[in-house]
Amino acid sequence: MINREKPKKEINYRVSISKNISVVVPLLNEEESLPELHAWIQKVMQENQFSYEVVFIDDGSTDKSWEIIEELQAKDENVHGIKFQRNYGKSAALYMGFQKVVGDVVITMDADLQDSPDEIPDLYKMITVDGFDLVSGWKKKRYDPLMKTIPTKLFNWATRKLSGIYLNDFNCGLKAYKKSVVKSVEVYGEMHRYIPVLAKFAGFKNIGEKVVQHQARKYGKTKFGMNRFMNGFLDLITVTFMGRFGKKPMHFFGAMGTLMFILGFILAIYLGVMKLFIDTDGKLIAQRTEFYIALSFMIIGSQMFLTGFIAELVNRNSSTRNNYLVEKEM
Repeated sequence: MINREKPKKEINYRVSISKNISVVVPLLNEEESLPELHAWIQKVMQENQFSYEVVFIDDGSTDKSWEIIEELQAKDENVHGIKFQRNYGKSAALYMGFQKVVGDVVITMDADLQDSPDEIPDLYKMITVDGFDLVSGWKKKRYDPLMKTIPTKLFNWATRKLSGIYLNDFNCGLKAYKKSVVKSVEVYGEMHRYIPVLAKFAGFKNIGEKVVQHQARKYGKTKFGMNRFMNGFLDLITVTFMGRFGKKPMHFFGAMGTLMFILGFILAIYLGVMKLFIDTDGKLIAQRTEFYIALSFMIIGSQMFLTGFIAELVNRNSSTRNNYLVEKEM
């Protein structure tokens, strides 16, 4: 569930005309890297004559990150900032940033200088010229320890298999989107890893990938622990199920429940026929292991069917049941 609590502070956020690029930068305790990152982004934008904005989302930092964002905004009117009262996570930061952006192309990157702003012009071209809806960065050569890279490879493999999207690096923070994509997907919990999957289920299927430069961390330390991999696999199951069956839960629970009930019923009929006509002097049906397997199948099948029915009733009364994305209208 998305926390609707308002941010503690916002810097100079106003309605403005559309820009070429919006750069969204979620951050947590990155005071050392922010000035260098801003100068790097500014240099790239000026060299390529892009109109742009940079949206820094301070996810509850306890260092001087917010003070530095205020100083950057005082020098550069293209800088905007949002500060959360506490740490909500990267998904919440991206969600808030996506609500604010006005650029035709939205670029996300991490604040730790491991993502290179020099990639922005090529990412922009892939969206505006090549026609991609979303382009994900691929850190083909990584400067991370094995305890991070090996689980990442397993995670990416599982995501490819379940989602049908064949990207090499789902979790790369450097991505580019059409504005319509970020305005259409709802990022919550820890779903930032699965924005390509969410975009696909929203109808944006032209998803590309670009090999990007990965740099060793220059300041501070990583903010993510090993628990993110377990949470990531659980979130993958959630987003896959919601994308396929979120508006039709009976198609999953009803089908599975009906199948299990039928299998259990057939087994029960078989046991009954065996007892009545073939094995008349054998054990009682209630003494056979197969009887309890059949009974369990029928009970679980009935429960799953009822779960689907209840989910359909809940979905029918949901305020978002008819939220469909319209691409064009005449």
